[in-house]
Amino acid sequence: MTDGPAGPLPPLLLVGCGQMGGAMLAGWLADGLAPSVILDRHRDDIPAPHKVARQASDLPDDFAPALIVLATKPQKAAEILPAIARFARHAPVLSVMAGKTVGGLTASLESVGTEAAVVIRAMPNTPSAIGQGMTVCYAPPAATEAQRALCTRLLSAVGDVAWVAEEAQMDAVTAVSGSGPAYVFLLAELMEQAGIAQGLPAGLARRIARRTVSGAGALLAQSESDAADLRRRVTSPGGTTQAALDILMAPTAWPATMEAAIAAAARRARELAS
Repeated sequence: MTDGPAGPLPPLLLVGCGQMGGAMLAGWLADGLAPSVILDRHRDDIPAPHKVARQASDLPDDFAPALIVLATKPQKAAEILPAIARFARHAPVLSVMAGKTVGGLTASLESVGTEAAVVIRAMPNTPSAIGQGMTVCYAPPAATEAQRALCTRLLSAVGDVAWVAEEAQMDAVTAVSGSGPAYVFLLAELMEQAGIAQGLPAGLARRIARRTVSGAGALLAQSESDAADLRRRVTSPGGTTQAALDILMAPTAWPATMEAAIAAAARRARELAS
């Protein structure tokens, strides 16, 4: 993990507690989160002393969060921003909504009377739920070093944190790391299915596919070698791995489809900003 400022996590207003919001909340609770409020219509299993607000009118007037985290679907931004405007006058906003730009969110908050709002953008991923997340952030010039440090501290509780200097890079970040766990899960799914097709019992195929993917990921995380070097170490010329890679690495196979897939995800992230 990236080291952030020490100490307990401050009180938050978490707007949206679905897949991503819930993953981050799980990590924050494990790291010692100060009493916070979660605005979500569907969650009812938040442990005390934290509170759930079903709708904006249920938000306590005397609550003073140190940070507002927007984790709703991008399509709900227009609906939710007026609800948190009064809090955004006093606390920075950390948005994890795919595609929504800092400029667009800032303009929307200004339109409902929050001219002093500072919006920082982040893209985490679901391994944040077990403290193994990867989050990349962008802060506009208006953000202070203290606000950046607060975001780093918060997001370091759920994994590694990096920052980009240009907001345009966030679309590629979304496509690679934000959506990336789904690609890995698909790999495990397909390996399991292929094992069954080759005659393995279903339970064993599932076990070895999952363990192989997770073990290889752990080895990659701990190694200083390039992924290509690790791949070559497994691949004996003329062996079984080489036979498989001849298919997977054909020009029209993984090299082309992975690039096209990530390009499609990045394109969709840009579309969501409009």
